[in-house]
Amino acid sequence: MAVMPSAQTPAPSAPSVPLSELRVVSLPEQELVDHLSARVPGFRYVLWDMAGDPVGARADEIDVAVAPYFTGRWVGALPAATRLRLVQLQSTGFDGVPEAIGPDLALSTAGWVHAAGTAELALGLMIAAQRELDRAVLQQRDGIWRRFETRTLADSRVLVLGVGEIGSAVVDRLLPFEVEVTRVASRARTDERGPVHGIDELPALLPDADVLVVALPASPATDGLVDARVLSLLPDDALVVNVGRGRVVDTPALTAEVVSGRLRCALDVVEPEPFPGDHPLFRAPGAILTPHTGGSCTSYKPRVRRLLRTQLERIAAGERPLFLQQEGRLDVPADAEE
Repeated sequence: MAVMPSAQTPAPSAPSVPLSELRVVSLPEQELVDHLSARVPGFRYVLWDMAGDPVGARADEIDVAVAPYFTGRWVGALPAATRLRLVQLQSTGFDGVPEAIGPDLALSTAGWVHAAGTAELALGLMIAAQRELDRAVLQQRDGIWRRFETRTLADSRVLVLGVGEIGSAVVDRLLPFEVEVTRVASRARTDERGPVHGIDELPALLPDADVLVVALPASPATDGLVDARVLSLLPDDALVVNVGRGRVVDTPALTAEVVSGRLRCALDVVEPEPFPGDHPLFRAPGAILTPHTGGSCTSYKPRVRRLLRTQLERIAAGERPLFLQQEGRLDVPADAEE
């Protein structure tokens, strides 16, 4: 989630505060106010969409603000919230947010909220591309019944770039499809799913990949990581799937490879987003595009409610909030198991 930069973001000068002092929580929807009021006592809940004035309190009384989903315009409301200590996002991505809110505010993301939905879409994109479901739909619209042979996902070699919440969820859903999965992250290590290769090994791994799944967040280290050189190392007819961030992939380089027919792509995120209507990938054979719908599904709201309950229960117990990206001026315990 990219945010609108603000030169007026707050820079609180107050000393660090313990979690026990966080008691006024703003929520962007009445549904969330009603849900949490009935389930997590001990907090004062305020309706605030961060576009107008809060309902039930002044902005300068709010300790914790849950930001609206899928918009960065809320940053402009922060200067009025002078007591604010923690911003809770409803998104997994947080590119641009730390810079916009400044170092004094703590920031938590939605962590696993969108992992299942996004991984499900990644799997769907792979199946749709390998089995050419887009071609079948076009035939259906034209009233054509014509059989054709396709690739399969089974027995494919899939390289998953990124082992966070989303990348791990993708791997879990891939394994029953009888594929060979290789995982790559910033550094080599071993975890409960087995070995993880370091990013320095990527050039040697790419020539053996039938499918490259990008599940990386945007950051200075990942921007443009999948560039012309990386793409050139993939074998002919390989499929590039991106459910991470559009900026991770060099769009002109990928477009050239797909338009030429050498590579294929299935993208839920792009750069720029949205694409202009005349972008070549809208009409290129071998390209499937979905409009950033990975987390836009029916599982989103129940999972957000569950996460917010967990976060507030942890705060009430003096425990570190999950998925804390920066601590700001909060006095928090050491890292939690997330």
